[in-house]
Amino acid sequence: MDIVIVAGLVIAAVTAIPVFLQLRNHPRGLTILFFAEMWERFSYYGMRGLLIFYLTQHFLFDDKAANHQQAAYASLVYLLPVVGGVIADRYLGARKAVAFGALLLVAGHFTMAYEGRPAVQVLNYGSAAYEFQVTGRADNRDVRLKVGDRTYAYAAAPDGGLDIKGLPAGAALPSHLAKGAYALSVRRPDPMGEPVLYLALALIIMGVGFLKANISAIVGQLYPQEDPRRDPGFTLYYFGINLGSFLASIACGWLGQNIGWWAGFGAAGVGMAAGWLVFVLGKPLLEGHGEPPDPVALARPRVGPLTGEGLIYLAGILGVGLIWYVVQRSDLVTYLLGAGAVAVLGYLGWYMAARADKVERERLILAIALILASVVFWALYEQGASSLNLFAERNVDLHLYGNQAMTPAQTQSFQSGWILILAPVMAAIWTWLGQRGRDPNPVLKFGLGLLMIGASFYVLILGGKAAGADFKAPLIYLAGAYLMQTTGEMCVSPVGLSQMTKLAPPLLISTLMASWFLGTAGAEWLAGRIAASAGADTIGGKVLDAGKALATYSHMFGVIGLWGLGAGVVMLVLSPWLKKFAHGAHD
Repeated sequence: MDIVIVAGLVIAAVTAIPVFLQLRNHPRGLTILFFAEMWERFSYYGMRGLLIFYLTQHFLFDDKAANHQQAAYASLVYLLPVVGGVIADRYLGARKAVAFGALLLVAGHFTMAYEGRPAVQVLNYGSAAYEFQVTGRADNRDVRLKVGDRTYAYAAAPDGGLDIKGLPAGAALPSHLAKGAYALSVRRPDPMGEPVLYLALALIIMGVGFLKANISAIVGQLYPQEDPRRDPGFTLYYFGINLGSFLASIACGWLGQNIGWWAGFGAAGVGMAAGWLVFVLGKPLLEGHGEPPDPVALARPRVGPLTGEGLIYLAGILGVGLIWYVVQRSDLVTYLLGAGAVAVLGYLGWYMAARADKVERERLILAIALILASVVFWALYEQGASSLNLFAERNVDLHLYGNQAMTPAQTQSFQSGWILILAPVMAAIWTWLGQRGRDPNPVLKFGLGLLMIGASFYVLILGGKAAGADFKAPLIYLAGAYLMQTTGEMCVSPVGLSQMTKLAPPLLISTLMASWFLGTAGAEWLAGRIAASAGADTIGGKVLDAGKALATYSHMFGVIGLWGLGAGVVMLVLSPWLKKFAHGAHD
């Protein structure tokens, strides 16, 4: 039995007990949303931990292309809720939007389970071509060059070329290949592999677009505006998110490496199906929250027998084809993010100028400031899905004891695992401070969160300095960095989600929540560019020079760590002024 899985189940069970006890003091609908979002996050993070390895090892994308693809996907995942939030606010209602989005997610994750034949790395020398043979996945991956009827190990040469080890004299290929004397290419024997991948990503993106902002909006609607249980309620809800993330990182990470990519992605689909079932069966406990603003108009036939509701669903399904096209082109994603930012900021600007009073206007200004600060935070935090995932595979010693070791994808469980431990504590602390009038204002919390995540990257630099001859840092440094990032996340994410519902006028709750995710979409785009800047040379999905990779990662960690520290200082300085714009919304 894998020790990581056993330890994970124990941690999940022990930390869940106080959370379930606290849930009894909240609206019953929170329990339904808690479990529905838990399974949705199981599906999302099960795929998140595997995707970068799937791209670099199954499809043999280079680091730059893989990080850009990951960023395009993740950006759209957070961009589409802007549209989904508006549709739910004006027509469909949050509950129906969530249910439809969940079904699209089920289809998307099961489509990801189509693995197909892997790509093949080819070395071209002169007029001859030699294939690399691969066994294993992730850090157990072994890549050897086939010359004749035998395979040979290889290594990076000091001059930037390639040394082939053990090659006999007189072989058709020289044992040293100078830089520029050879070329690497990729042969993809499965013509359906990439189109199916992009279809799966498109289904998931559209599903999240309908689901993400709206399920969080329903959480806010469960509480009166000044209910002191609101912040603790969002923190408990956030625990549910991370319970799903934690279990997915452990289970799907193990399945993807030890059974097959299809098993890891398929397990994510099973989790999403469970989330849809919980949400649909739990409708009565939502007590009418999240229903359409005009049910009669929504049910009225619009085109033949098709009602307004049916047209929205049809448009969502047809829109999958458009997203299939866009997700393959990161330049288009850049333009969409720019257009989305202009549209949302323009809409909010129009509302502030034409319809908002002074209090609403200043609350919206505060909300926008928090969203901008969150962009910096998430750009650093989301390195976990890309550069930190690859760093864990290439430059971290994942051995635990005996024959037990973590898989690289399982290191994603550090982020969510720390939250399982800290969420009940943080909820109790915020409640205790709030009852005594000492709860730090949201701007101050954001500043603290940014300082923590900035400092975490310097822990990783220290880990790199402690690496041995194999250029692998001790695992404790990665765990410690994730602990600091998680502490920062607990100051930013649940607080930010709650503030969006507090600061928004009633007609803009889902729209402002979607604007929060638009900021996260921009952060995902930026995170991909950051990760791509630290890309390493690979052959057959395996890093060629681990020492060079470690030096590159360490440099990048130093730069972005400084970004986090600087942004944190700015928020702390602005805190006394910006907090006045809340006008008591967070009291």
